[in-house]
Amino acid sequence: MMEDSYVETKVEALEDNRTKVTVTVDAADIDARIKKTYKDFANKYNFPGFRKGKAPRPIIDNALGAEAVRATVTDDVVNGTYPLAIDDCDLYPIAKPEFDETDLVEAGKPYTFSFTVTVKPEIEISSYEPVEIELPAEGTTDAEIDEQIDALREHYYSFEDASAATKVKEDSYIDLAMKATDDKGEEIPSLTTENRPYGLGANLFPAEFDEQLVGLKKGQTATFTLDMRRRWPSPSARTPPADPPIMLSALAGKTEKINFEVEVKVVKKKIVPEVNDEWAKEQMGFESVEDLRARIAESVTSQKADMMPRLKENACLYALAERVEGDVPEAMLEDAEASLIQDFFQQLQSQGMTFDVYLAQQGITPDQFKEDVKKQAEDMSKQDLALDAWARHFGMEATAEEVTEEFVKSGVEDPAALEAEWRSNGQLHMVRQGVIRTKAVKDIMDKAVVTELDLSKKKDEEKKPAKKAAAKKTAKKDEAAGDEPAKKPAKKAAPKKAAKKDEDVEAKADDAE
Repeated sequence: MMEDSYVETKVEALEDNRTKVTVTVDAADIDARIKKTYKDFANKYNFPGFRKGKAPRPIIDNALGAEAVRATVTDDVVNGTYPLAIDDCDLYPIAKPEFDETDLVEAGKPYTFSFTVTVKPEIEISSYEPVEIELPAEGTTDAEIDEQIDALREHYYSFEDASAATKVKEDSYIDLAMKATDDKGEEIPSLTTENRPYGLGANLFPAEFDEQLVGLKKGQTATFTLDMRRRWPSPSARTPPADPPIMLSALAGKTEKINFEVEVKVVKKKIVPEVNDEWAKEQMGFESVEDLRARIAESVTSQKADMMPRLKENACLYALAERVEGDVPEAMLEDAEASLIQDFFQQLQSQGMTFDVYLAQQGITPDQFKEDVKKQAEDMSKQDLALDAWARHFGMEATAEEVTEEFVKSGVEDPAALEAEWRSNGQLHMVRQGVIRTKAVKDIMDKAVVTELDLSKKKDEEKKPAKKAAAKKTAKKDEAAGDEPAKKPAKKAAPKKAAKKDEDVEAKADDAE
């Protein structure tokens, strides 16, 4: 029996994580709904010969159709009670419910309807032993300080001319003279220069441009042509490639090719400063190298302290997800993907950025983006299922008081009203689940076996393979999971409408006026 309602439910487990729910509403509730609906119709519509609200039932039935009220009540009953049934039966749907064919309600009789819903499976994990993870050591090591100082030195570099015998390499810095003409032989002023500092691999020009310069020495010249149609398939195409060369972007659609004559004026040698007290004071504003190292240690230690809880949580969740046995239901994956995409585009909009610009900045294609989302959705779903399994195994539950507290913590003006809204929409199970998963995460983190990760050793190992061009990586911040319910619950799935629709009622009401 459901609280504060004349409703009884029966639950039947089916195959493929499907559950059939049968709901019975008491006759007294049906009669009360019918009475209210007649009154609402009498106040809503004009019936000739009767004042507003005074038309008797036979007049209303004759004007709107004998089944109009019953159809409306049927829809109200189904819409209003199935979400409560889902919540009170402690079900977690991962797809919209499917409703069986039903008759209309009848006065003086209880009303029964049923629906089938796919629910989140109870997948087990291979072990409930504490997870084993690796985390960076707390505090700051000398190696980490050295790494930071090396980064600072790279920032405060200078150049001097290399010897005339020095060849241009893939990462060289040079001074060049350049003449550029379009497909009509006319000079391109924006590219033509007598002396321009240039760093290969900086994406100012495409890779084909840099390839023509590699191996040249001071005073040597390269003459070549770049086909713009390879980068922009048609002169009218304005969409840039995923990784657009900066110097060519403004020429899209204006010329099919660019002719270059480039002379290497000089090859530069990069000079990084020596680490000493003079450099620390004059360039960095510290009293000495010792003072600089102390400040770096303080900063790194503080950053680690802020990041460590999130790093530990992520490491625990990924380790636990690897223990998931069985496949994640497709409906659950689709829901996770939809949620990720919605959040992503909301964030993109708040930043005033278009999807095309984002793809260009990240250097990825739309297909790669989709694959990334799919992988994230799978990881999220496995983590959620693993947490659920852990919570079941250790008997973790969410009390009514804990659920209510989540609404209080949301900071809304009327948390009780918001909780009631979520209950009427059949969404309290989401809050309960959040509470339980939070408990599971804390328990897993408390029990985790942590090994300190030697980052300096790891980096040395990464350096052993053959040298590759350094790729710039963009670090993404992990967004803390919110523990408060959203102020606007998602819309509930619309059940199968009864035989008489509201549109039919409205049409007949117009005829009655």
